Amino acid sequence: TDGRRVKWGEVYRSGELHGLSDADVKKLETLNIKAVANFLTEREIKSRGHDRLPEGTREIPLPMETGNLGEMAGVIQEARGTGDFSKVPVELNPEIHRVLINEGREYYATLLREVADPANRPMVYHCSHGVHRTGTATAILLSALGVPWETVREDYLLSNKYRAEEVSRRTNDLRLLAADTLLVEPDEVDMTNIRAFYILQPEYIDASLDEAVRQYGSMDDYIREGLGITDNEISDLREQLLDAVK
Repeated sequence: TDGRRVKWGEVYRSGELHGLSDADVKKLETLNIKAVANFLTEREIKSRGHDRLPEGTREIPLPMETGNLGEMAGVIQEARGTGDFSKVPVELNPEIHRVLINEGREYYATLLREVADPANRPMVYHCSHGVHRTGTATAILLSALGVPWETVREDYLLSNKYRAEEVSRRTNDLRLLAADTLLVEPDEVDMTNIRAFYILQPEYIDASLDEAVRQYGSMDDYIREGLGITDNEISDLREQLLDAVK
């Protein structure tokens, strides 16, 4: 909104990092990643495993377990383990973003302050597939930097492009898993909820903005009042993460 652009290569939104190959870890080294913030709950980490990271990378645990967040993560984890997404209806996707705005305040405030520390950058922050918890985090960070919401939404929806191959593979695997769990043929599996969870829609991330506006009047006021981020902290973030006006 002030004519500047977000600096490239400072902050990365990602999915889970426990299954990285040696080449993947080397890629993080090439990107000179200094810190990784992890939104996964202890239950998720116990199930999946710990992040594979370059030696010396600072790990910032931000397990989103407050209020309903841990329970919601558990329901989704169970669905991903069985293929039965009957408890993850389409309408849950925007609801997750609304809940995150309310119950994720402590984690998001900490993240913004950690991102502002030059010693932590370049930084990666992640959840399970980089969409709900991490997508909301990115929407908040970009908003704090003055990025228009239309661009925030476009950034969120880029997951559909860059995760397309993985999503196709994952939804096919879940179809087979669900068929085995539900004792039906693969072509009998109702894929509605599965596809809705993995293929993002604009209204999902828009629910974050809607909830921030409902509670605080605007996303800016949410960041200041809901997260407790001061004007000086916002100014510092912008000075560090935005290029100078040309």
